[in-house]
Amino acid sequence: MPRFTPDDIRNIFASSSDFNRIFDAFEEAVQQRIQDVELYRLLFWNNSLSPDEVCLFGEKLGREFPAIAYDIFMWLASVFEVTYSSYDNFELAMKYYRKAATAKPEEVSPYLDSADCFDPDLNIPPIDGLLEFLRSGIPHVTNKKPLLQRIAYLYEMIGDIEQSQHYRRLADDFGRSVN
Repeated sequence: MPRFTPDDIRNIFASSSDFNRIFDAFEEAVQQRIQDVELYRLLFWNNSLSPDEVCLFGEKLGREFPAIAYDIFMWLASVFEVTYSSYDNFELAMKYYRKAATAKPEEVSPYLDSADCFDPDLNIPPIDGLLEFLRSGIPHVTNKKPLLQRIAYLYEMIGDIEQSQHYRRLADDFGRSVN
């Protein structure tokens, strides 16, 4: 017999600050094979958890439930992007955008959302790694044009007009070849 009902788990994820209780509820949710992303969003937003603890839960969910791994990783990336402003946490956001891209390579959202993280004044995440990640998605994404446009925009932001024009032309050419 389950130790916690889904409603109990939801309440614990939303309001408990006791790591052991949260962990027990999490283990119960996994054991019950609950694949409700909304439930786990409550867990990720629990401000009593450290980034390492949030990662622990997210990684386990990704392994246990491959069908929702993309959504879990996108949600983790967005949590780290908006709630933690230190350099290390932007690295965590990028880590989970990469994992989301691996889970669903055809989706453009991990690439576009990761580009939205860029802070040119602080160079966070570092532009070279960000651009490398974005370019790696070109062969895989279904909708290439917005990705090419975002790459062009980032090159323009850093003053590399030649590369910006190159990717803008690719985006324009791609748009014409599709229509």
